[in-house]
Amino acid sequence: MAADYIPSADADFDVWQRNFYSYINSHLDELGITQGEMVPLINTQESWQAEYNGHITAQAAASGARQAKDTAREHLEAITRQFVRRVQTLRAVTDSVRAQLRITIPSERTSSTPPQTRPVASIDTGQRLRHTINFVDETTPASRARPDGATGCEIWVKVGEAPAGPSEVTYLGTDTRTPYMIEYDEADAGKKAHYMLRWINSKGETGPWSQTVSATVTA
Repeated sequence: MAADYIPSADADFDVWQRNFYSYINSHLDELGITQGEMVPLINTQESWQAEYNGHITAQAAASGARQAKDTAREHLEAITRQFVRRVQTLRAVTDSVRAQLRITIPSERTSSTPPQTRPVASIDTGQRLRHTINFVDETTPASRARPDGATGCEIWVKVGEAPAGPSEVTYLGTDTRTPYMIEYDEADAGKKAHYMLRWINSKGETGPWSQTVSATVTA
């Protein structure tokens, strides 16, 4: 059976029909075809063209909407996970509350003394207007585990001039697991952010401050 001369794929068919009717309309006299014969064909072609163009537009809109949805979810998940880490450190958040929130109910080790060691931080600046703060304990630099008794790591920052000490930094959040991510506004592009960290236990007792770690906000 001979192959059909009309392509099956819509895009190929659209190219084919454009060429077909363009040629016909340009050679009516040569071919012996009247304008009257072409009227119903042209009307049908125009109907196809309108519907096909609408279909293409709808596809593009659907693709754009899906991408926007995926991006929005990615951002919401990231900021929610970060916030959950903060929530996990709050004294009022009991296992019952965690169950209501449907978040992880951790099995934490407690300590009768404040943390004695310091976090060591490094900053990933690979993403525009974003700093990803990785932290480990100074006694176990090859491990991502917190020191015994620590329930989280407090992250503090100052943007601009380097801080003289802890009194000049502003609290960002408490993270129960490395890394911690912060998004900056475009107005901060090119500025330096200076971070100081410290461990905290379930009683709210904090350990010694880390060394100040600085990084430029990538434009």
